[in-house]
Amino acid sequence: MSASPRATVFDLDDTLIDTGDAWSRVCADFTARHGHSWRPQDGIALHGNGHWASYVAGLCTDPVDAADVVEACTDVMAEACAAGRIRALPGAVELFREAGRHGPVGVATASPRRFVLAALEHLGLADDVTALVCGEDVTRAKPAPDPYLRAAEAIGLPPSCCLAVEDSPNGIRSAAAAGMPVLAIPRDRMELPADVADLPLAQAPDAAHALPLLTRLLARDLEPALPGRPAGPAG
Repeated sequence: MSASPRATVFDLDDTLIDTGDAWSRVCADFTARHGHSWRPQDGIALHGNGHWASYVAGLCTDPVDAADVVEACTDVMAEACAAGRIRALPGAVELFREAGRHGPVGVATASPRRFVLAALEHLGLADDVTALVCGEDVTRAKPAPDPYLRAAEAIGLPPSCCLAVEDSPNGIRSAAAAGMPVLAIPRDRMELPADVADLPLAQAPDAAHALPLLTRLLARDLEPALPGRPAGPAG
């Protein structure tokens, strides 16, 4: 069993804030200016994709690279934050603050730091983040374990003492590979793929339902789910 104190590491997009469709629209507009007609499968491919900018650049027929994508799309998304068009998911701010009552809170995301800081400031959570890992901070993005390993290191605890809160299959894979127990809140109540379904220690349909689960998990000793072992309480 891991020992106290506890910590929590949140994903950002579609875990704390409602941005899945917004990023898709912004990336679709970018590709439209550079020779590509956005398809439904492109939006699906963005979800939980730590290499999203490279993916978008690869769709374009014009010569653009990932840095061009990040700069242009971050400009639009940061402006959307400033204008109040990026909103917290229902119950997400309360979930974040409940985690903070139990220990340090970090954020591990593939989004660019400039957007992440704007979003956290807009939510009033920027001063409550102990560790922040953004897309430019790691070479290997989710589903590799690197973002969550780096967050745990910044917090100063082993990964097994940190609870990850994630919405995407790749994010869940990343946290589990890092050795963190996972509270899953799948976006739009999606069904997790077979190889991911047994990884979370607990699962909830939304942040409001996740609140009592998070409280319960942070109030007791945690062990990452092991293959073949029940994943713990489910929501």
